[in-house]
Amino acid sequence: MTFDNNGGGEFSKVIPQRHEIQHYHGDSVRVLFFISAIVLIVAQSTGAELPLSTFPTVVLAVVLVVVAGVTNPAQSGIHWLNALIAIAGTLLFGTSAIDHYRAGSSIFDSSFAYIEALALLFLVALYFTVRTVRGFYLRARLP
Repeated sequence: MTFDNNGGGEFSKVIPQRHEIQHYHGDSVRVLFFISAIVLIVAQSTGAELPLSTFPTVVLAVVLVVVAGVTNPAQSGIHWLNALIAIAGTLLFGTSAIDHYRAGSSIFDSSFAYIEALALLFLVALYFTVRTVRGFYLRARLP
C-alpha cells in the first residue's frame, strides 16, 4: 500500500501489511484480561461478595491491565505469565463460583453472576494463552 501526500509531490511511504501470526491469540487474551479488570472493579464497587477484599481486587485489576498492555507476539515469556494469571484466576473464581452455587446462591444473585463471569473469562483466557504458547513451540520446531 502506498501513501501519497495531497500536494502532488514526490513523497510516498510504503505501509507494510499486517501479517497474521499462526496460533497467536494474544490479542484475544488482552481483551479478556481488560474486560476482567473492568468486571472486577464494577463488582467490587457494587458490593459483590468476591473472594478478595477491596485492595487485592484493585491490585489484580491493575495487574491485568498492565499484563494486557505488554502482551505482544515478539516475546514468549509474557504468554507464560498470562497463563499463570489465567490459571490463578480460573482456580480462584471457579472454586468461589462453585462454593456460592452449592451454598444455595441463585444464578440471578449479582455476586454469583460476577464471580461466574470472572471464572469464565479467565477460563477462556487460559485456553487462548495455552494455544499461543503452543504456537510458539510449533514455530520453533518448524523448519
